[in-house]
Amino acid sequence: MSKAEARKDYLSWDETFMFMADLIAQRSKDPSTQTGAVIVDQNHIVLGMGYNGWPRGVDQDAFPWDREGGYEKKEFLNTKYPYIVHAEVNAIFNANKSVKGSVLYCHLFPCNDCAKAIIQNRITEVVYQDDKYKDVDLWVASKKLLEAAGIKYRQFVPAKKLTIQ
Repeated sequence: MSKAEARKDYLSWDETFMFMADLIAQRSKDPSTQTGAVIVDQNHIVLGMGYNGWPRGVDQDAFPWDREGGYEKKEFLNTKYPYIVHAEVNAIFNANKSVKGSVLYCHLFPCNDCAKAIIQNRITEVVYQDDKYKDVDLWVASKKLLEAAGIKYRQFVPAKKLTIQ
C-alpha cells in the first residue's frame, strides 16, 4: 500500500492573500475600478480587509461615480475622487487589532493618502499587483513617502492564474 503525500500545487501566502484581495474587491460598487486590500500579521493571520467605496452611512446615490473632470474645483467635485475611501484605508479601518508590523496586499500601488495611512499605522510592507499610475505625481510622492519611512514594497507576480476549483 502506498503512502499518501501532501499536495504540491497549493497556493503560496502571497497568492492566498492576493486572491482574498481579488475576492473582497467584488464588494465594490464602483462601476470602473474595483480594488481590494488585505492586511496580515507575521503569522499570516488576517487583521483587516477592505474595498473601495463610500464612507459608512453615506448614500452611494448622493455622489457621482464619474472619473473624468480634472482638478478644477467644480469639475473635481463632480467626480468620485473627493468622496471615495480607498481599499487600503478601509482595510486599516476594518482591522480587528493594531496593524503595526503587518503586510498589506492590494491591487493598485497605494496613492499618497493611502501611503500616509500605511506609515501612520506602522505597516512594514506593501505587496501590490499593478502600478499603472507610477508616473503620476501622487504615486511618485507615495513612493517617496514609503521609502523615507523605510517601508518595503514589491510587486506581486503570480506564478499561475488564480481560480477557485
